[in-house]
Amino acid sequence: MKVRLPRLALPRPGRTAVIFGLSAAAPLIFLVPGLFLGSTWVILSLLWMTLFTFVADELAQRLNLGLASGQPAPGLPVALAVLHFGLLALALFALSGGAALGFFGWLFAFLAFALWFGQTATAAAHDLIHRRDPRLRNLGTWVYVSLLFGHHTSAHRHVHHRFVATPDDPSTADIGESFYDFAPRSWIGGFVAGYEIERTIMKPRFGSPGRSLHPYAVYLGGALGLVVAITLIFGPLALIAYLALCTLVQLQVMMADYVQHYGLERRRIDRDRREPVGMRHSWNAPHLFSGLALLNGPRDGDHHMHPGRDFAQLTIDAGAPTLPHSLPVMSLLALVPPVFRSLMDPRVKCAAIGSTTAINPGANPPFRHRVAGAGGELLPFSPRKPRG
Repeated sequence: MKVRLPRLALPRPGRTAVIFGLSAAAPLIFLVPGLFLGSTWVILSLLWMTLFTFVADELAQRLNLGLASGQPAPGLPVALAVLHFGLLALALFALSGGAALGFFGWLFAFLAFALWFGQTATAAAHDLIHRRDPRLRNLGTWVYVSLLFGHHTSAHRHVHHRFVATPDDPSTADIGESFYDFAPRSWIGGFVAGYEIERTIMKPRFGSPGRSLHPYAVYLGGALGLVVAITLIFGPLALIAYLALCTLVQLQVMMADYVQHYGLERRRIDRDRREPVGMRHSWNAPHLFSGLALLNGPRDGDHHMHPGRDFAQLTIDAGAPTLPHSLPVMSLLALVPPVFRSLMDPRVKCAAIGSTTAINPGANPPFRHRVAGAGGELLPFSPRKPRG
């Protein structure tokens, strides 16, 4: 008889931030000293975010260990966002020759910083741009601006969350679409759609005077200012490293969208309406260690249903579409389209007929979501058809 261990619960209220915070900061324990003590420490940081996290995730899955929804930890993303700016300055100092890293040490440090910024810093920014407090939203926005991705704030909040799992969302991938085709379409489409919606929001209506400063002026002006400041302070080599870091970070953010919405589409209820966003319109991942480092980012279905919910309180329903591996692993596999499609296309096609058993092997019992159709009928998933 197979013994299944209970899933881990979070400790007493107030300890949630400690668990997530330690996981988010763990790579930095090796990375920051490694800039001055030698490349071995930098390699350990890189291994922590890749090999160790993969092995720990797989072991936790085999032991049925996970993390339950816990108490809110609103201060952690703020702390990580502030930490991000200091680390970005440190990275530019080290990568521009301030630390004697050598070629391989420089390369490992570059990759380690890119991973941390692309996974943990952007996860903190993502949480903050959904906050009600405009000061916190601005803090999250400036994290994205510092990564030359400021428009993602508008594209994510006003476009992606509104049109997710429809052909109108630039951040939802079609079935059969490779990441290499998706990335430029997503970046350009998100930039344009975000601009258009912000322009509409700025217009006076219902007696409101509207806004005087277009957010894109902040995004572009802030990016230009940073480019100039970095060049003047750290030099041209730092600028090259900065542009490369920002490119890798942006690719990671788009990769997460690509994997988490691949092939899924909300079914039409009538000519003008689609079914409401539900847990079944995102691919989720319950893996323990990568979930901690990503601030529960892989629990994307619940986030889309409750965008303002604290990251530590996100959950995954028993029958929600689940990735076959952790989000970082699936992101890596997406770089090899035939491998990624061999894993995901059958799951998307099973989703089209409403079979959660085939999507989530071992799910018990299988079920289908009820959607608010005109007649209250059960409607299955719908795979997105490739764009013509």
